[in-house]
Amino acid sequence: MHDLLEAQGKQTVLKLDVAERRVVDAAADYLSDEDGSIGFIYSGWAQAALPHKRLDDDQPWQVRTDKVSLLVEPGRKTLPDGSLRWIGVPYGSRARLIMLYLQSEALRTQSREVELGKSLRAWLKKMGIAPGGKSISDVREQAERITRCRLTFEVQQAGRSALVQQLIVDKALFEETEDSGGSHFLERTKLSETFFEQLRRHPVPIEEAAIRHINRHSMALDLYCWLAYRLHVLAAPTPISWRALHSQFGTGIQRLDHFRATFQEQLQLATAVYPAASIEVKPQGLVLNPSAPPVGARKTFVSVAR
Repeated sequence: MHDLLEAQGKQTVLKLDVAERRVVDAAADYLSDEDGSIGFIYSGWAQAALPHKRLDDDQPWQVRTDKVSLLVEPGRKTLPDGSLRWIGVPYGSRARLIMLYLQSEALRTQSREVELGKSLRAWLKKMGIAPGGKSISDVREQAERITRCRLTFEVQQAGRSALVQQLIVDKALFEETEDSGGSHFLERTKLSETFFEQLRRHPVPIEEAAIRHINRHSMALDLYCWLAYRLHVLAAPTPISWRALHSQFGTGIQRLDHFRATFQEQLQLATAVYPAASIEVKPQGLVLNPSAPPVGARKTFVSVAR
């Protein structure tokens, strides 16, 4: 599809019906995007991610694979009358975009201190998130969930197990204001020391242009980050079963056949913005082939017809 877009343009590819409209749109917009900005995430998030949909506010979230276990525990908030209220774990695409911003800025500046306020709003706008209305309300909700939740990552590597328990931030992302009846983002926040050190040791570079064009699809974002982490280090074609994929990406989807259909749709979106990814879909699962990483191998395409 990417070769066709380069050679014949978007309108021709749409007529050929080689993929869904949203997949062609994402690929065409990505190829013509001149922004070469790079973001970063902690490698643990590339192997186990947040939920896609809202859970009960007191419900923890857990993902277990053969190499990584992630537990996200919701935080609680003290109300004016002194009672406690569960806040719930972060979820969906907005939470992932906030996390990407925090990690990218921390590595860019090599500091636990991260600017928020106008900087965060400008970045979210750059990622295609409208600056007001429901969009910013959703961002504030996810920011509060990120502020209060607690993570436990357990990683198996080379026969050894590393357990990391941590908050994401030591300082809130926002401040509630009684006079305005709402909240606003603080000017700065600080990542927890443990989280920052893990991020510095195990960063995964990704393209902001790719994130921008799949920004509303949380599973596609997870798949893109996973492929960015996995493909370039493979020495040979690597099969992965549907059951293994389901345990990593399909928590919350009970039936395997339903997961397979959803997964393949989201995989098309993820690879629409990762042209170098070489993947085969088989009856038994996927075959991942050694591929160039998304960062460093990109050419900028400006002649793709929209």
